[in-house]
Amino acid sequence: MNDYLLNIYEIFSSIIHKNIYIDIAIALLILLVFLLIRKIIATRIIKASLKLTSRTKTNLDDNIVRSYEKPLRVFIIVIGLYLACIYLPLETNQINLINKVFKSMIIVTIFWGIYNLTNSYSTFIVDIGKRMGLTIDELLVPFLTRITRPLILLCGVTIIADLWNYNISVLVTGLGIGGLAFALAAQDALKNIFGGVIIITEKPFKKGDWIQTPSVEGTVEGITFRSTLIRTFAQALVTIPNSKLSNEAITNWTKMGKRRITFNLGVEYRTPKAKIERVIFKIEQMLKTHEEIDQETIFVKFNEFSESSLDIFLYFFTKTTNWEKWLDVKQDCNLRIIEILEEEGVQIAFPSQSLYFENDSQQYDNGVQRSKQF
Repeated sequence: MNDYLLNIYEIFSSIIHKNIYIDIAIALLILLVFLLIRKIIATRIIKASLKLTSRTKTNLDDNIVRSYEKPLRVFIIVIGLYLACIYLPLETNQINLINKVFKSMIIVTIFWGIYNLTNSYSTFIVDIGKRMGLTIDELLVPFLTRITRPLILLCGVTIIADLWNYNISVLVTGLGIGGLAFALAAQDALKNIFGGVIIITEKPFKKGDWIQTPSVEGTVEGITFRSTLIRTFAQALVTIPNSKLSNEAITNWTKMGKRRITFNLGVEYRTPKAKIERVIFKIEQMLKTHEEIDQETIFVKFNEFSESSLDIFLYFFTKTTNWEKWLDVKQDCNLRIIEILEEEGVQIAFPSQSLYFENDSQQYDNGVQRSKQF
C-alpha cells in the first residue's frame, strides 16, 4: 500500500516540478469533454443496443443491456480520466499504476452490470430454463437471487485482489475461518436457510397455494432466507421459520384433484322402510346425474340407528376444488335433497327424547283407594 501512495505522490510531484501547464490543461479538457458527452454516448449506445435486441424473441438480451446503462455512464468518465492521465508525461511505474486502476475499473463495470442483472433475475432464470427445457419454480427465483448477489461481489473482489498481486489463498483461508465462526454464531439462521432449501427442492407447495400445518392455515405469499410468509383467511400475515415449517406435516389443499362432501342425513324413526329405500335411491340417482359431481365415488347408504334418528350416510366429491364453487354445488345438492324428502313425505329428525309413564298397579274409585285381597 505504501508503494501505491508513493507512486501517487510522485505523480503530483512530477507535475508540479515540471512546468507543463499546457499538458495539464489539455488533460483537464479531455476529462471535461468526456464528462459532457458521457450521457449522450451512453444513451445512444443503449438505444442502439436495445434496437438490436428488440429483434430477438427473448427478453434476456434486453435485460442485459439495461443492466449496464448506469455502469456504462460511469465507465465513460473512467475512460476520460484514464486518457487524461495517460496524456500527462508520467514515469513508467506511474503509468503502470494507472493501467492497474483502469483494469480494476473495467472489472468493476463488468460485475456491476451482472449485479444489476439480478434485479431482473426472474426473467433471466425463466429464459435460461426455457432454453434448457427446464421449468423453474417461482419460489426458487428470489432465493437464487439472494444467494447469487454475494457470490458476484466476492468473485469481483477476488479478481481485483489477484490483479493487485494480493495472495488469494490467504483471503480464501480467512473467509473459511470467518465462515466457520459465523456458522457457529448463527446456527438458527442456517437451520432456517437449509429449511428453505428443503422446501424449494421438495416443493410441497408453491406461491399462491392454500396449505395447512398444525400451526397455521392460509395462502403462501413468499419464501425468504429465514422464513415463509403465509396469509391466513383472516387476512393476517404469518411468518413461520423455515426450520419449523420443514419439520411439520403440510397439507396442500390446492393440489386436491376433487373436493369431498360428506354428512349424515337423519330422518325420523317413524319413517317406513319403503320410504327410506326410495329416498336413498332418488338421492343416489340425483348425484349420479349431477354435472358438478365426480362419478368415481358416490355412497348413499342407510348407515346406523342413532339416538334420535335413522341416519343415511352420504359421501361424494365435487369436480371443482374452488371453495366458493364448492359451496355452490353443496348448496344445490342440499336443496335437491330437501325436495326429494318433501316428495316422499319424510321428515328430518332433530335431537329429541320420548318419556314413557308406566300405569300404577293400585286402583282408585272416586279418590278412595281399593285394596286387593289375597
